[in-house]
Amino acid sequence: MTITSHRNLLHSGAYMIMNTQKHPTRILCALAALVVLPFSAAAETVGNVDVDWLGNDIVVEAVADPKVKGVTCHLAYFERGIIDRLQKGDWFEDPSNSSISCRQTGPIEIGDIERDDEGETVFTERRSVIFKTLNVKRIYDEANNTLIYISHARDVQNGSAKMSMSTVPLYAPGN
Repeated sequence: MTITSHRNLLHSGAYMIMNTQKHPTRILCALAALVVLPFSAAAETVGNVDVDWLGNDIVVEAVADPKVKGVTCHLAYFERGIIDRLQKGDWFEDPSNSSISCRQTGPIEIGDIERDDEGETVFTERRSVIFKTLNVKRIYDEANNTLIYISHARDVQNGSAKMSMSTVPLYAPGN
């Protein structure tokens, strides 16, 4: 992308924000984008399994916990292909299904993590154009000295009961 096209994007973004009286939904879209962006740890795609001839895949990503060194979560989710989107409609959304497995991959160093029962977002990835996201949250179970990781879909209106959980015990070997 050239510098000129970056300027055009900035100009159009500024125009969009300045014209909110005529288009109040633009504020909502801009705020939704700002809410989703800051949380994510970086994910690295480590696998991509073809599941049918329609181009549907199971994507496997590795996500290192940014505040707990030595813990890596592997997240698997379904990604629809273009043929499936053409056949079934619903162009801009992927299913909520996901699976997670977290393991100790090095010496564990715990940083400043949230310790309340709501936990803390470790990773967020869009599953639709605007509202649906796939989230990974970390909850610290102090009584059992364990980190709990939960993957789930988050949507503005329709919450999903589809979730997956993995735990990482925090004990010293031999104890």
